[in-house]
Amino acid sequence: MRTLGRFPRIGLVLGASVLALSACVQTNALDWDLRAGGGNTSDAARQATAAVPTPDANGILSYPDYQLAKARRGDTVAGMAARLGLNPEQLAQTNALRPTDPLREGELLLLPNRVAAAPQPAVIAGTGLPGSTGGRVDIGAIATTALDEVGPSATSTASAPIANQPATHRVARGETAFTIARTYNVSAKALADWNQLGADMAVREGQTLIIPVATAPAPPLEPVVTPPGAGSPTPEPPSAAKPLPDEEPVAAAQKPKETPPSPDLGGQATGASAAKFVMPVQGKIIRGYDRKSNQGIDIAAPAGTAVKAADAGTVSVISADTNGKGIVIIRHAGDLLTVYVGISGATVAKGAKVSRGQEIGKVAAGDPAFLHFEVRNTSKESFDPVTYLQ
Repeated sequence: MRTLGRFPRIGLVLGASVLALSACVQTNALDWDLRAGGGNTSDAARQATAAVPTPDANGILSYPDYQLAKARRGDTVAGMAARLGLNPEQLAQTNALRPTDPLREGELLLLPNRVAAAPQPAVIAGTGLPGSTGGRVDIGAIATTALDEVGPSATSTASAPIANQPATHRVARGETAFTIARTYNVSAKALADWNQLGADMAVREGQTLIIPVATAPAPPLEPVVTPPGAGSPTPEPPSAAKPLPDEEPVAAAQKPKETPPSPDLGGQATGASAAKFVMPVQGKIIRGYDRKSNQGIDIAAPAGTAVKAADAGTVSVISADTNGKGIVIIRHAGDLLTVYVGISGATVAKGAKVSRGQEIGKVAAGDPAFLHFEVRNTSKESFDPVTYLQ
């Protein structure tokens, strides 16, 4: 009876731990500005912005100089063009897409010509990150495009703002939602809400974004004033408040008594424990992981090389990026996803079960030919794949 009485106490401890963890990951606590060091500076980088504009009954956002259309579930560029009476080639070219490209539900496209639209209704404020529907994750929205071909960087362009009309920004190569938001001194969340971006905040080269209208300037930072020549204040080290405990170090030549032998961890490792995932292709990593500019790794491999599933799982997405390179996304145990971009001739279908190391396609031709590989969770947060491959 004494032993069984311990379980309620354990349950209380676990419950408190879950509540504490939940409090740590609230969206409001995130640093949307993503500036390194110095704590959360997002409040100093944001302006207050107007409420999110709402499309009319036809899904059209109308302004004096331009119109945008909101994609419906299952839309393609050609399907939207047919619904609005537009030329599909012109609509695709205006948005750096192809007529056959699928559109994410809620995605906004710039219209090449004006269409009939209902009067603009009253706007309502956004209520959270776009791309989430009652906690259900849109897995297809997380597939990132492969590395752009080497070439000169495009110049970003922005429209001149006029009264009652948000400015527009055409995404240039290498830009992200975070860098664009910082350029216009608005929060990345406001930029995502106004443009109906997916939860991964992905933007593509040539995409037109509307810039949230600021209603108040950003709050000023409070500078720390020091006398001339005094230099910047140095933070107090933790040891100054509480000294380190006294220690009696053992001399290097003196071996501690009764030291147990070190276990041979290398001999005990198995294929499953030595690496969470297997390499999808064998080759040199030509571009490493960077959370802002490259949310995966690029592995050089000859065109036609077999691409293998990093672990057992279920195929969630079979698609292609704007350059026609195949995309395969596999869901694994532990709410992990692996993304493979740059595949030619996928040999698996959506919903299929795959085993660890099973071939899922070939490396597509390119100059150079490579596979882009990502590791994410179902919240679409990316991780350095190398940590899962070692």
